[in-house]
Amino acid sequence: MIFLDIETTGLDPRKNSIVSIGAVDYIGPHHFYEECRIWKGAEISQEALNINGFTPEQITNTNKLSQKEILENLIDWTHKIIDITLAGENIAGFDLQFLKESFTRECLKSPFGHRTDDLHSIARNHYMRRGISPPLVKNKSSINLDSTLIYVGLPPEPKPHNALRGAILEAEAYHRLTYGRGYLAEFREFEIPKYLEHR
Repeated sequence: MIFLDIETTGLDPRKNSIVSIGAVDYIGPHHFYEECRIWKGAEISQEALNINGFTPEQITNTNKLSQKEILENLIDWTHKIIDITLAGENIAGFDLQFLKESFTRECLKSPFGHRTDDLHSIARNHYMRRGISPPLVKNKSSINLDSTLIYVGLPPEPKPHNALRGAILEAEAYHRLTYGRGYLAEFREFEIPKYLEHR
């Protein structure tokens, strides 16, 4: 299983470009992180750049790899991984859609299937198993990565967002929700909440 996070120039995979990809092989854990320049004509949302911390100069730097090159590198990286099922926060609704559109734009065959493990669903199910109503805003789930991280005893994702850091945090949160214990040594200082511990 691969925890994957991408940073982009906006929310629309047809109009916006990937600027970075971070991934963690859950069994490894081997990491992947690369940045790219945007594809010519991609729209840039200042709000997206405020979130991921990239500047227009960084994402248009011609010395950076192209989007096609980092996608090819991601494909190569997956060759040594047994299970390449994607996992993460809203992975099917955002990251996978961006990847599909980007692979198509660059005339590359995606190695990824359509089945994913969504951290939002796993966190929501944990609330419900405890008999707690998941948090709602306007009658819809308001669970996001930051609320899940806090729920599992971790601090919110640092700002600006970094794709690799996001993937690492998703993997740690998944492990805590699934097994009731920590995954990576770097998070040992953050206590596991009692309600996560398996009895």
